[in-house]
Amino acid sequence: MGGDHIWGLGCPKIYHEVATRLIYPTDERLEVHIGKTPYARFERNDYSVPHTHVRRTLTVLASPTQVRILDGGDEIACHPRSYDKRQQIEEPGHIEALVQIKRQSRHHRGQDRLAQAAPASRELLIQAAERGDNLGTITAALLRLLDDYGATELEAAMTESLSQGVPHPNGVRIALQRRREEQDRPPPVGIRLKDERASNLVVRPHNLSGYDPLPTADNETTEANDETQ
Repeated sequence: MGGDHIWGLGCPKIYHEVATRLIYPTDERLEVHIGKTPYARFERNDYSVPHTHVRRTLTVLASPTQVRILDGGDEIACHPRSYDKRQQIEEPGHIEALVQIKRQSRHHRGQDRLAQAAPASRELLIQAAERGDNLGTITAALLRLLDDYGATELEAAMTESLSQGVPHPNGVRIALQRRREEQDRPPPVGIRLKDERASNLVVRPHNLSGYDPLPTADNETTEANDETQ
């Protein structure tokens, strides 16, 4: 029997395709859904993908030595295949991009919180950016001052610092300390909250002039005397 008719495959083209697959095994193919974190799960291991491809379905093509990840027909990641379990196989570029995005997001959340608590922070950050200062560092410092002194005092101190041409936390801090000493108040005791949701809450004090005053000892004595008369 001729080579082209082995296993009863009379067609030379079919024989060639079967022989090729035996010599070169086809890749394993699997559709995977990417959740909130940029990793594709394959055989109990997690392979990184670009953060831009979360919350979508991708295709894993795995050879004995490589794991390729495709979005449609585009290859977006290629990793050495791991036969261990519960491992994270990462491309450094994927992780670095994710770190940068998280850092920017954290700065934006901090700036939003500042703007809500103390609107003067917008102008301060604009002027600081024009001077080439690091906005991330400035935002973090102003948030600490917000936690220590509260929204009303921070707004007043930032307005004063801006009026003196100092769009920087150092100027704000000096104004806060001077105002505290003038009002004969004790140094602030800042509370650092681990829960980010609680840390991002802003409580602005309301005007209490519309409420009835709380009774004092003198008022209670006067009322008692009026009742006995």
